Amino acid sequence: MRDDPRLPTSPRFWRSPLRGPWFTSVLGVVLLVGVTALFVTGLVSYAAYNPDLSPVNDKTPDKGVLGFYLFAWPTDPPWLYRFNQGVHVTLGITLIPVLLAKLWSVVPRLFALPPARSLAHALERISLLLLVGGGLFEFVTGVLNVQLDYVFPGSFYPLHFYGAWVFFAAFVAHALLKMPTALRNLRGLREERNDLVPPRPDEPTVSRRGALWFVGGGSLLLFVTTAGQNFDALRRTALLAPHGWADPGSGPNGFQINKTAAYARIAPAETSADVWRLVVTGRSGTLRLSRAQLVGLPLYSSALPIACVEGWSTSDQWWRGVRLRDLAALVGFEDDPPDVFVESLQRHGAFRRAALRANQVADPRSLLALYVNGEDLSPDHGYPARVIVPAAPGVLNTKWVARLTFGDL
Repeated sequence: MRDDPRLPTSPRFWRSPLRGPWFTSVLGVVLLVGVTALFVTGLVSYAAYNPDLSPVNDKTPDKGVLGFYLFAWPTDPPWLYRFNQGVHVTLGITLIPVLLAKLWSVVPRLFALPPARSLAHALERISLLLLVGGGLFEFVTGVLNVQLDYVFPGSFYPLHFYGAWVFFAAFVAHALLKMPTALRNLRGLREERNDLVPPRPDEPTVSRRGALWFVGGGSLLLFVTTAGQNFDALRRTALLAPHGWADPGSGPNGFQINKTAAYARIAPAETSADVWRLVVTGRSGTLRLSRAQLVGLPLYSSALPIACVEGWSTSDQWWRGVRLRDLAALVGFEDDPPDVFVESLQRHGAFRRAALRANQVADPRSLLALYVNGEDLSPDHGYPARVIVPAAPGVLNTKWVARLTFGDL
């Protein structure tokens, strides 16, 4: 069976002259840099949710020691999350052709017999299974999440988080084992002969460098059709992004949103001036404020972007409203604004409730926004009031706010 050229278990089945250590090594080095950057930006993105602040923010409650690096998310620079998540999502999509080419270059080893020649070889094959399976899982779930297509079982957050640790652990082990060989191959210090080189190759129709240019062209195409979702002027080039080509309308409220008021089932009657009240609770008691009363308080403006975990973002919008720290002062926290627990009128879905750290509440740019770009918030942008905080993920900028509870969480 191993020598039958009609079966993939035979080395003679694989005829492409492109396969070889040099081609595989080039792709491996690109992935070494790219995947490491993906992993780091992914961890930073997770930290931005302040998962240790409140159980409601923690989508991976059983993370244990995997949360060793978590830190209080800062508010400066205000574009921090926008930059981090833009890099994470755009880089991940750009690396897809490189990942597929790398898997294609080593696919003969998947069918090599015997499956395990020794205990060490068996362990290596298992690590490769975790590496390949974990890589495909991370990229597939990431792309589905970016496309807002939640067809995977369970919540995206724990699936992607735990999958990333499994994949990256296998990736690091594989890199440590293979990097010396890859560097020798790239330097040309060893003849290019191993089990990836077909014993009877077909005639080449393209050089290996040409194949690398093809892979690079595919990555460039994905980059061009994705990166624009982070820039207003280039948004229509983001053909592969749900928030790219979609027209958000015109006017002061004409910028991207993730969910509409209709999707969140916010009834107009709930947000009318006669009905809606903001409930603010702190150590001195509870206040119920109408929108007119909020407008009567000192108002401040902040120029801040909105950035989402799916990778899209807007440029700075001009928000105007009441500072969160001033609302904290109304309920007994004049000098030391604490954490705040924010609740929305939205009754279903993730992040209808969210918690913000004391440093986010204390920042003078953090607002309960009532206006954007000189006009009332539209229903889809959170009318009658929404939170806007510098550098925070979009889901923590809660819309349709109903209650603020200040205190240590």
